[in-house]
Amino acid sequence: MILPRAKRRVGAPRLPIFPRHVQPPRRNLIPAPRQNSGPLLERRSDRELPSVNSNRRWWRTLPFFAVAVGAAMLGIFNYQKSSSSVVSSTLYALRTSPRAREILGEEIYFAHKMPWISGEMNQLHGRIDISFWVKGSKTQGKMRFRSIRPDRMSYVR
Repeated sequence: MILPRAKRRVGAPRLPIFPRHVQPPRRNLIPAPRQNSGPLLERRSDRELPSVNSNRRWWRTLPFFAVAVGAAMLGIFNYQKSSSSVVSSTLYALRTSPRAREILGEEIYFAHKMPWISGEMNQLHGRIDISFWVKGSKTQGKMRFRSIRPDRMSYVR
């Protein structure tokens, strides 16, 4: 019986076959470049990896990062409150109120360039209790607005 020969595909790479007792040639690893050792002109894929610094300097910056993220969150949430329709409507109502114009004067607006809106503004559940500082041409004062909707289908009080 004749066994068919395995045909080699044209263009397929041939791998070198080494006997079991002979190791394939190895390239020696070169050390990683050190600091101030000059420009790296050649990069080899089999070079030694640089040593990992085990010092934890980033632990010192973690509190600063947490404070910065917290301050950014507070600023974003406050900006969301200050640009809401509830705040705009209360400012409009304050500007058109004769009693408020008598106390504060004309040109009623926020007391500061970046107003701080304190309190809860939960329009979904019908709970709004906010306060912020306003000023007019005469004086300034703290404006407080409170609105409660007892249940889903009732009107706001």
